[in-house]
Amino acid sequence: MNDLTSNDDYRDWIVSIKSQVQASQIKAAVAVNHAMMDLYWFIGEQIVAKQQTAKWGDGVLKQMSKDLTAEFPALKGFSRRNLFYMRKWVRFWQGGGEKVQQVAAPGSEKVQQLAAQLPLSAIRAVSQIPWGHNLVLLDKLDDRADALFYVKKTIENNWSRAVLTHQIESGLHLREGKAIDNFDATLPQPESDFARQLLRDPYNFDFLTLTQRHNERELEDGLIDHLTKFLLELGAGFAFVGRQYKINVDGDDYSIDLLFYHVRLHCYIVIELKVDKFKPEFAGKLNFYISAVDSQIRTDADAPTLGILICKSKSDIKVEYSLRNITKPIGVSEYQITEHLPDDLRSSLPTIEQIEAEFGETDGE
Repeated sequence: MNDLTSNDDYRDWIVSIKSQVQASQIKAAVAVNHAMMDLYWFIGEQIVAKQQTAKWGDGVLKQMSKDLTAEFPALKGFSRRNLFYMRKWVRFWQGGGEKVQQVAAPGSEKVQQLAAQLPLSAIRAVSQIPWGHNLVLLDKLDDRADALFYVKKTIENNWSRAVLTHQIESGLHLREGKAIDNFDATLPQPESDFARQLLRDPYNFDFLTLTQRHNERELEDGLIDHLTKFLLELGAGFAFVGRQYKINVDGDDYSIDLLFYHVRLHCYIVIELKVDKFKPEFAGKLNFYISAVDSQIRTDADAPTLGILICKSKSDIKVEYSLRNITKPIGVSEYQITEHLPDDLRSSLPTIEQIEAEFGETDGE
């Protein structure tokens, strides 16, 4: 038999076969996860019910773990700790109360019995994320609405458990869509809502270590050096185009701090960084850059270019006044960082105030 590995038709054919196998593996894994989640919900619900009617204490979890592990030695997940989380999971999504409610497992035929407490889509969504992700939600959140926010984001963005943990700890649910923008006036529905979901306020740049008086270039350098983490903070869909992106308008050169393309909104996104508090002229400059990108780079296949201005601080009312009559879509947010030095250096280095006192610079900058 001839060596088929050098045959183009065979290589193309085997690639298609591998793709189908991979797709089947994914479907099987999803099906297994749904079945496991149904089982865990059933067990958790049974524990809640029995502890209510039989007045059993937590000792039942230890005995259950022993009996189920002995009966099904090949199956994992019957530890006392996991049984505890099954009970906690059911209580959490039932509302956290002690009253037992006869509801079905997520995704089953009788799931509508829980619809009075949570939307049907919510219950189905909970069963779509892995059990380990559910444990993170149970450990870190007390509010079901917040948990549901992260469930949906996990499904949309295919977050790993580590990414989910990071997003919760950074308070994403408190920051997304909180920036001030003019999207309602400059974009049609539903694009304005989609664009608003891109914005966060503040942006969390805690992955940077900057001096207290960092400048815009230092901030920009830090973001590019940590581009992967920066993209994670920006959110899903951002594709990096360039930094200090050059455009020429009527013979004069200008540089855009950061230029991205959003693959879901199909539009360019201009990001300008300011290490000062917001000034009205910042919005005018960003509006100019957006117009230039729309005229010189954007094609007929692209949606209108968006602008994001990220400042050290801002006055909300000044931002609102500045954006009121601007026709280009712009959002304005703050950023936050953790300014720190290693402990062994902090005690040996002089402070800014000490340096200024030494040189007689009592008036500051």
